[in-house]
Amino acid sequence: MKIAVLDDYLRVARGLADWDSLGAQVDVFTEPLPDEEAVVTALSGYDVVVAMRERTPFPASVLSRLPKLALLVTTGPGNAAIDLDAARRLDITVTSTRYFPQPTVELTWALILAAARLIPQSAESVRQGGWQVGLGTSLNRTTLGILGLGSIGTRVAKVGHAFGMEVVAWSQNLRPEDAQAKGVRYVSCEELFAGSDVLSIHLRLSERTRGIVGAGELRLMKASSILVNTSRGPLIDEAALLRALNENWIAAAALDVFDREPLPAEHPLRSAPNTVLTPHIGYVARDLFEVFYRDAVEDIAAWSAGSPLRTLTPPGPRTQGPGRQPPASG
Repeated sequence: MKIAVLDDYLRVARGLADWDSLGAQVDVFTEPLPDEEAVVTALSGYDVVVAMRERTPFPASVLSRLPKLALLVTTGPGNAAIDLDAARRLDITVTSTRYFPQPTVELTWALILAAARLIPQSAESVRQGGWQVGLGTSLNRTTLGILGLGSIGTRVAKVGHAFGMEVVAWSQNLRPEDAQAKGVRYVSCEELFAGSDVLSIHLRLSERTRGIVGAGELRLMKASSILVNTSRGPLIDEAALLRALNENWIAAAALDVFDREPLPAEHPLRSAPNTVLTPHIGYVARDLFEVFYRDAVEDIAAWSAGSPLRTLTPPGPRTQGPGRQPPASG
């Protein structure tokens, strides 16, 4: 059995789980595979692939060209970058690991505080021999807007209350009574953007939410407001955001996610004014990565032994006979 562990940028996968217990060839990829051809070329000989979240997409056009692939393990409870219908048709089992949202909640607040209190600029000034660089903003008695009051958004809202902020929320499916039950005031979309001093995005990316924050929404925001995104880059119209930053429609943007990741070296966001940028590290915490990799090893061992799995591919009609089985040596 040959196993590929993808996108281990920090080179930590081998040390966080007992891969040797699988008795298999385990190859760890520490650099991103840049396109579909690179993915197919690199992975064509593997029976099992472990994907780190959505760093490497697996559309039908890739899965159909991986004839040996029998098991695809994704870290976390779901993966929008995997075509599950295609996997089912091709008899590729897709399993998931456990996940907990607290690291992303914590990073969201790290970004909010960094932007509000000018922490990156101040830290750099001290390193360069300088001192204070400007007036920060206190969060007490300001308004925190939550775009998407799900598991993460609800936790972010609780911290906002602890800072003495009024918390408001809106999303396409949010009901006023559900917001109220979480101690949050429901507002219209327009009021969310116009009234928030800090606006934090916590939505799933879908065709309905792609570009949900565009030029019109950014124009509604206060010139003193901060926009935060720890969800997915394409939720924001990137061109509109660059214009908003360069023309001072908003005070700052704190971003952990981008349309293309890793962010290209010459990307204009890298030089845009009034930004706090981190390299998609919302979930990059040791305790969560331990869960990811240990669960991945358990999933592979269970699949090899024919034991029950946390599958994401629902049963359906098969097109390749009895399905792809673990190698005999597994």
